[in-house]
Formats: sequence, structure tokens, C-alpha cells
Amino acid sequence: MFDFINNLIANIIFIFDRLTWVSLIDLALVTLVFFGILLLVRGTQAMVLLRGMLLIFVLITLLSTIKAFPAFSALMNATLPALIIVIPVIFAPEIRRALERLGRASTLRPSEASAERSQDTIDAIVSASVRLSSRQHGALIVMERLDNLDEYVQTGVSMNAKVTPELLLQIFYPNTPLHDGAVIIRENRIVAAACVLPLSASGVLVKSPERQMGLRHRAALGISEGSDAVAIVVSEETGAISVVHAGRMIRRLDAERLENILRAFFQPAKPPSRTSVFLSKIFPSPKKKPQEGPK
Repeated sequence: MFDFINNLIANIIFIFDRLTWVSLIDLALVTLVFFGILLLVRGTQAMVLLRGMLLIFVLITLLSTIKAFPAFSALMNATLPALIIVIPVIFAPEIRRALERLGRASTLRPSEASAERSQDTIDAIVSASVRLSSRQHGALIVMERLDNLDEYVQTGVSMNAKVTPELLLQIFYPNTPLHDGAVIIRENRIVAAACVLPLSASGVLVKSPERQMGLRHRAALGISEGSDAVAIVVSEETGAISVVHAGRMIRRLDAERLENILRAFFQPAKPPSRTSVFLSKIFPSPKKKPQEGPK
């Protein structure tokens, strides 16, 4: 063990003795690449997998360098090349989302007409959510952002209709053909209804002391864990309105707070610069901690 530590220290000293400006720039470029990858997977399930894989990789590397374990070292040296195939398979959804973000970054600034349509859509969703809440009609509305939701749109009934409170009320009226499932909104249009979403397996709702949250809340958490979409849930049991994003839920919202949250997601307060919009579409900003509304 002491020989291993001495060799490690000697290798570190050897590296630092031969550092040049070119090698420092080289290291900085590699660091930027890894930093960009971490930003792309931040807030996704891939982050947990990445931490576990890095820990295992470090342990395997340390154990493989110990001469006392020749059989283990030979096994690991033969197994590590397989990671070249395994890593793309494990992180396929995150790689796809990263490429989609890069592709969408070409649209740098929304037009004023688009902002006005967004406000009309937000007003319609807020009005419908409040009316559904007062009637205790369950609802699940998903608003698409950067990540494409076509795979979930295909599970529902295509509509391509303007977002209006009356249409949302009719869709989620109990026992109608479309009331089960989610409505997906893209660019201020209802693209599909009765869509099937993935259920969350994170256990967030299991730990909650309240039992009024069912499949709609699990589906909202599931779609938010797998994409950057914003989901609005109206509880059928209590009528409570919740917003879900990035695996976090803000509950018991009134009309004013719901509108403010949606405007924060879809209508920036001031038009940002082209550079900041480009970077924000590739590297989304960190999410705020969840808050609960008044009980």
C-alpha cells in the first residue's frame, strides 16, 4: 500500500513538473466539455446514474492499479471497454434531449405576437383550472417547452385546437371519452387529449402524509422527471391546483399564483439578449425549491 501511495505522489509530481501553458489550455477545454455535459443532464434521472457510475469507475481504477489483485485487474481491463457501448444505451434519452436543445437553440427570440398568444393561453388555462377546481373535476394539463413530447402525443386523440376554457372544461367533464389522461399543449394549441404519461417511480408521493394525490399527480411528476414540461394538476378529491416541474410540485395554488408561475415559465419579464436565450435553451437554469400555497 505504501508503495502505491509513493508511486501516486511521484506520478503527480511528474505531471506538475511538465505542465505548460498549452497543457493548461488543453485541460481547461476538457473541463469545459465535462462541465457542459453535467449542465445538460442536471435535473434529470441521468444525474443519479452518472454519480453512481463515476463512483464505481473511481473504485475500479484504484483497485486495478494495486498489484496485489492481478486477476481483478485483468478482469476490469477486459470489461471497461464495454462501457463505450453501455453508456450510450443508458443515457440515450438524455443524449436525445441534449441534441433537441441544440436544434431548438436556432430560434433565439419569441415574437410579440407569440407572447400575446401565450398570455391568452395562460389566461385560458388559469380560468379553466379555477372552474374545474370549484367543481372538483380532475384534470391534467401538460405544457410543452423545449423537450419534444411527440411520443406521448401519439398515445392520445389528436385535436390541434385553440386553447379555450370551455374546451378544457368539456374535455375534463367526468365520464366523457377524453376526461382520462392528459391534455398536451404545444405553442398555444391543444395538440392531443387523453394522452398516456409515464408514472413517477421516485416515491415522492409515497412519502407525503396526505393521500389525496393519485395517478394524475404521479403522471405529472413522471412527465416532469423525463422532460422539461410544465404540468398543471387539478385534484378530483379536493379540487386543489398544483404545478409540477422538474420532479417538484407546488401545491394549493389560487388563480393569481398559478398565473404568476405560468408566466414565469413562458413569458420572461424582459426580453433577454440573444446570447442569453441561446445559452438558456441549451443549458436550462437551476430549478427553485418547491413551495406550498396557503392551506
